[in-house]
Amino acid sequence: MTFNDTERIILARYIAEDNLEHANEVSASVNVRNTIYSKYVKRIIDIILSGLALLITLPINLIIAVVTIFDVGRPIFFHQKRIGKDCKEFEITKFRNMTNDTDEQGNLLLPKDRVTKWGKFVRKTSLDELLNFWSIFKGDMSLIGPRPLTCNYLERYSQRHKMRHAVRPGLECPHIIKTAPSGSKWQDQFENDIWYVENVSFITDVKMVFSLIRLVFDRQSTASRGSAKRGAFMGYDENGVAMNNSDIPEKYIERMYGEYGQKISKESLESKETVSNV
Repeated sequence: MTFNDTERIILARYIAEDNLEHANEVSASVNVRNTIYSKYVKRIIDIILSGLALLITLPINLIIAVVTIFDVGRPIFFHQKRIGKDCKEFEITKFRNMTNDTDEQGNLLLPKDRVTKWGKFVRKTSLDELLNFWSIFKGDMSLIGPRPLTCNYLERYSQRHKMRHAVRPGLECPHIIKTAPSGSKWQDQFENDIWYVENVSFITDVKMVFSLIRLVFDRQSTASRGSAKRGAFMGYDENGVAMNNSDIPEKYIERMYGEYGQKISKESLESKETVSNV
C-alpha cells in the first residue's frame, strides 16, 4: 500500500508515540571512535581526492547538464536539505532526473513514475552522485560514511541510530564484514552505519573504497538503489526494529483514516515531507 507525503508524516508520528521510547530502551549504546585519523587525516584525504574528482569529472558534468536541459528543462539542479554530522542540516545538489508530474489531486506522483529514461540511466550508472564531490570538498560530506538521509527522518531515529550522524555522511558505507547484514532493510543499513562509527580507520576506509568501486559496477545493487525499493523509513516496530512503509501495522492505517478520513489535505499539517532519493 502506498501513502502520500502527509499520510507518511501522520503514520510516523503514531508509530513514534507507541514505539520510540521502547526502541531507545532496548538499544545498545554507541562508542564513537575518535582518533587522529578520524579527526584530521580523513578530512585532508577528502579534500585532495574530491578536488581531483571535481576536475576529472568536469567534462562529464557539463554533458549531463546539457542533456538534463533537454530532458526535464530548467532548473537543471535539484536542491535538498539533508542531515549531516552532529545532526546539522546541509544542502545537497544533484542534476534533476524527475518530472514534476502530479495526480488529479495535485499530489506529486511516486518517484518511480516521475523518473525519466535518462534519469534511470544516470542512477544506474551512479552519475547522479558526481556532484556530491562538491559537498565533500566543502566539508559537508566525506568519501566514506553513512549515506545522508532526509531531514524528516531525524525525529524518527532511536538514540542509537541517531549516532550515525557522529561522523560526516558519505557517498556510501558499504558492508565489508561477514557478520554485517546485507543492507536490504533500514535496520541493516543503520546497524552497519553504527558499526562504521565505532570502527572508522584508514584501513576500514580503504576496504570500503574498493567495495564502493565494486558496488558502482554491480548492476543489481545500483538498480535497487536507483528505484528506491526499500521504501521510506517510518520508525520502529514493537521490538525496536526499524521498518519501512510496507511494514506498517494495520491499526495505524485504520487510526489515520478514522481521524482524518480517506482524503487528507496537505494543509492539515504545518510540516510537509519531501519525496527524495535516498
